[in-house]
Amino acid sequence: MAKTCLILTAKTLAHNLTILNKYRQHTDIAELRVDCLDPNERFMIRRFPEQAGLPVILTIRREADGGHYDSGEGSRINLMAKGLAYADADRRRNFAYLDIEEDLSVPSLEEAARTFGTRIIRSYHNFAGIETDLEKKICSMRHSADDIVKIAIMANSTWDVLKLLRAGKKCPDQEKILVAMGHFGIYSRILCEQFGSLLSYAGTLSEPGTHPPAPGLLDIMDLTQLYRYGSIKNTTKVYGVTGYPLTVTNSPWFFNTIFALEGINGVYVPFPVDSINACMELMQELKVEGLSVTVPYKESVVPFLSNHTAEVRSIGACNTLNLDPRGWQGANTDARGFSDSLLKFTGRPHLKRQRVTIIGAGGSARAVAFELHRLGARALILNRTVYKARDLAAPYKFAWGGLDSLGIEQMGKYKDIIIQTTPAGMEGNDISDPVKLYNFTGREEVMDIIYKPEMTPFLKRAAAAGCRVQNGDDMFIRQACYQYTRFTGKEFPEHLMARFTSGI
Repeated sequence: MAKTCLILTAKTLAHNLTILNKYRQHTDIAELRVDCLDPNERFMIRRFPEQAGLPVILTIRREADGGHYDSGEGSRINLMAKGLAYADADRRRNFAYLDIEEDLSVPSLEEAARTFGTRIIRSYHNFAGIETDLEKKICSMRHSADDIVKIAIMANSTWDVLKLLRAGKKCPDQEKILVAMGHFGIYSRILCEQFGSLLSYAGTLSEPGTHPPAPGLLDIMDLTQLYRYGSIKNTTKVYGVTGYPLTVTNSPWFFNTIFALEGINGVYVPFPVDSINACMELMQELKVEGLSVTVPYKESVVPFLSNHTAEVRSIGACNTLNLDPRGWQGANTDARGFSDSLLKFTGRPHLKRQRVTIIGAGGSARAVAFELHRLGARALILNRTVYKARDLAAPYKFAWGGLDSLGIEQMGKYKDIIIQTTPAGMEGNDISDPVKLYNFTGREEVMDIIYKPEMTPFLKRAAAAGCRVQNGDDMFIRQACYQYTRFTGKEFPEHLMARFTSGI
């Protein structure tokens, strides 16, 4: 089973020990980053493994490889030697591993390490991109049969991660550590078993006085608690959410929590992807069994489906995939999740005689429009790209317009309920309020499908005018419950609903 390695990057040995003790129960191996220590601390590292009380990796990373050591190779090698000196017959008091770069060859140092049970991790870092032949790189790096090969590459695309995954599969007998750095590779740090990697590095991102983490590094509490890393095996069913940039999502929290409560051998991970074609190949390689789909792929994923529900066919957008022997089965749980939430919010059994404005014309807006029509509402669709609003409105005979003064003027006739479906106001989005020109009267019922932040600028402005408002949290939970049923074939446990809606 893959191990958890806590990276220690504080400036003093004492501080590193304090951090290690704080997270000890979640840690299998510690990596002492000597290059992050104050210079006067670096000569006292020899006793650290004994003080740590668990296996420790000795690493002195050069600046060229993403580290902080800048004093030259001679002094760096000398420090490594001091860390290994006076080896103890009790191997637990020695460094368990020595991490050295593939281009560093010091036979005497390596032989001394092996003599007293210290294994060599031979590492390669590439922050520019991926090698053309990763399989050859993995197979050629060893200097000795017991070397552990470490490949850490910056993933600039989903295809880069796929290349790393496939290269690792072609070298099944080689002990290795594979890391796709950056946002695109976050799942490589969670699915080590599936990547054939011996361990996952994790940090302490909230601890003061530590160096900034490597790109894409997970906090050890997220890795071990949210993703339950220690329970992931080759037999663990993999589910996830895909989209881009996918920086805001509660789906891993919801599904991993319910998997833990229900004793399901499954893990749910984020798959930020920049290509739907690469995404679907990745899902096949990782044997993913269920997938939530968010912007911008709810429409472009449809051609990859072997079968889909009537809602997907009518809406033209899919947010839920589950795999069966026939291939990918598609559904749209946004639709029912939205309407269930809206009817509860408004206290109505239907929306007949209600005039509603929909802001946006993307995949989520498609589900909203479908449900509003089913429930009898008359609606106006406004979008920055006007032809998209027109095309979405046409099947339902809804009104449509742009997010300009003319469109805002039309809202006056469709203001019983106003629903915001775009990413505007979401954390990290530049646009905060897509209808700044509209003046709320205080009588509108206003819903924003965004749930982070809890109150977008759009909702704050509506609430300040006296409107009843609701964010997208309730809709998210309801559509996720429908996804759970698609993924597992079981109804969502009703007794847990209150626990989720009140927050865990």
